[in-house]
Amino acid sequence: MSPIQLDSNGNASVSQQENGFVDSLSILNSEKAVQEIIQQPLTQGIEDNLIEFSEAMRTVAKALRRAAEGKASAQAEAAEWKRKYELERARNLQLEHKVLSSGESVGEYNGERTGNSADQPVLSNQTHEQSDVCCGKNGICSHEVLRDGDTDSNFDVVQNKVMRKASFKLSWCCKGKNSDQQKHDIVSFEKGDITTAERSSKEISLKWQTRPQTVLILTKPNSASVRVLCAEMVRWLKEKKKLNIVVEPRVRIELLTDASYYSFVQTWQDDEEILLLHMKIDLVITLGGDGTVLWAASMFKGPVPPIVPFSLGSLGFMTPFHSEHYREYLDSILRGPISITLRHRLLCHVIREEAKNEYEAEESIIVLNEVTIDRGISSFLTNLECYCDNSFVTCVQGDGLILSTTSGSTAYSLAAGGSMVHPQVPGILFTPICPHSLSFRPLILPEHVTLRVQVPFNSRSHAWASFDGKDRKRLAPGDALVCSMAPWPVPTACQVNSTSDFLRSIHDGLHWNLRKIQSFDGPRDP
Repeated sequence: MSPIQLDSNGNASVSQQENGFVDSLSILNSEKAVQEIIQQPLTQGIEDNLIEFSEAMRTVAKALRRAAEGKASAQAEAAEWKRKYELERARNLQLEHKVLSSGESVGEYNGERTGNSADQPVLSNQTHEQSDVCCGKNGICSHEVLRDGDTDSNFDVVQNKVMRKASFKLSWCCKGKNSDQQKHDIVSFEKGDITTAERSSKEISLKWQTRPQTVLILTKPNSASVRVLCAEMVRWLKEKKKLNIVVEPRVRIELLTDASYYSFVQTWQDDEEILLLHMKIDLVITLGGDGTVLWAASMFKGPVPPIVPFSLGSLGFMTPFHSEHYREYLDSILRGPISITLRHRLLCHVIREEAKNEYEAEESIIVLNEVTIDRGISSFLTNLECYCDNSFVTCVQGDGLILSTTSGSTAYSLAAGGSMVHPQVPGILFTPICPHSLSFRPLILPEHVTLRVQVPFNSRSHAWASFDGKDRKRLAPGDALVCSMAPWPVPTACQVNSTSDFLRSIHDGLHWNLRKIQSFDGPRDP
């Protein structure tokens, strides 16, 4: 045993042995000290720094991963567009070579044939063109790029060359060179058909790459002022701009009744030629109100040429141009570039209860404003089951339901309590009509969804569906209406840009938020 010694304070202490080893009590105290040091937490400052560093590394990793994915997606998209452009360019080069090689040999024959034509000119829609047009079962064209087909006669080749559509290019617009919004092309088709390959709420500019040649003029019926303006505009476009003019059969009869001078005006004879109008027409001019624009859009079941709407009606949400200055407007539009609004449309079809699958549907209908499902003359509330991409949304009990585009947000949907939406916003408005529930509020759904509205078997009455206010159809229990965004928008020309035209239309048409300004001579805050 080691001797116990007293320190200066009189406390006992254990002395070390002469050989330098500590006794068991000293070793035990050292082990306890080490355990206390190990069990102590890290310094708070060091722990916070480590957490911040790890979070920063995670953020950097996410940013690098998103950049790599974006680069790969952009490269794949660019390669696909380059491939499509090269294929289309090769087709057009082959066609031009064929036309040049056969044009000289058919000049005399062409002159003889045109000299013996009938008095009423009709758009040339040859039978071989119909075989080239790819249409679905419901009459909706599904091709991406239109091209001239192989012809059987040299005369048809030359005629197609004369009626060839003008090409143009769409691009994003930027406000200034220092803007962070980069300019890039959306789509550039040499046949001039617009598809929504990309959608955006940015301003879109249209620039002609070849001169427009053919113009379709659609007018409001039973209006003396519109009839006079149409005759004047047709004469100006023919004499000053050297354009081919196409009008409705009714309008052509009216023009020939006024003067035989308008014998050069072209028209169509049957519905089959109307389906092929988008292959001939470069520009559409409407003289009337919003109803005339709806009529123009309904004529084109596939791609729609750019529309220039002139205001000559009572409603003007989609007609920004004034007829008094049509020469200045048309001269600027034909030169380009112009700002346009891509107005999205809904593709609707009815599926009956006896159908075996969803492919057994009735003929598709494309609407620009809205499709409405209501109770008709029945005194019972409508009972509608609504699904969004096969997910149950709600059961509508009330007077009905409105499925509207953003262009139709200022029409029936607004009267039923829906919101006003900028027409460039791609979406579908889900607006109930007088719902039997105070908590039922309108919805705005994204563009890519598919909506299904079905009349349940326990419904007490039928429902009725109308498309842009016409083509009314009855929906019996078990029937369903399926709606999705159509791939072909309606491009309308803007006087300034889409935002300025939209705000001006709701200010002028609805007197939106118009009230007397509060008097400034009243009491004021001290």
